[in-house]
Amino acid sequence: MIDSFDHGQPIAKRAFKVIADSIRDESNDGNYKALTREEAQALRVKQPMISPWRVVGAQAAVGLICVAATWIFVRTGGGHQNAAWSALYGAAAVVIPSALLARGMTKRADSPTAAAMGLMFWETMKIAVAIAMLVIAARVVPHLNWPALLVTMVVCSQMNWFALLWRGR
Repeated sequence: MIDSFDHGQPIAKRAFKVIADSIRDESNDGNYKALTREEAQALRVKQPMISPWRVVGAQAAVGLICVAATWIFVRTGGGHQNAAWSALYGAAAVVIPSALLARGMTKRADSPTAAAMGLMFWETMKIAVAIAMLVIAARVVPHLNWPALLVTMVVCSQMNWFALLWRGR
């Protein structure tokens, strides 16, 4: 779409130029200084890194809690077993791809570019595995209960946000 207000430049091109200019302005401020070894160590103590495996473990634990809650609270004429299996599969559809990403991200990278490319690759793999698991869900889980599966997936995936709280933010 062309906006004639700014000499016919596409809006996306103008937006990209504004963002690039603001980044360039921020990087040339000169308001930064390199940290000393002691300052860097103090910063690491103040803001510790959280292991991605801790998040995966929390997702698995919350998934098992959802399975137990589904088993206890869903009473539809024997359907609680189907709902519980569906919830378990929903937890697995979050935990297995997250474990794949965690495994890929804990490997050392030679450069920042390699680390960024690794993140994109493993995140793409995580999404692909999660989608594949959802596509085959009806074949894998007999009498699939979609609400139980989806609710468990949402609850498990929210554990990523709690990682920020664990860091003390």
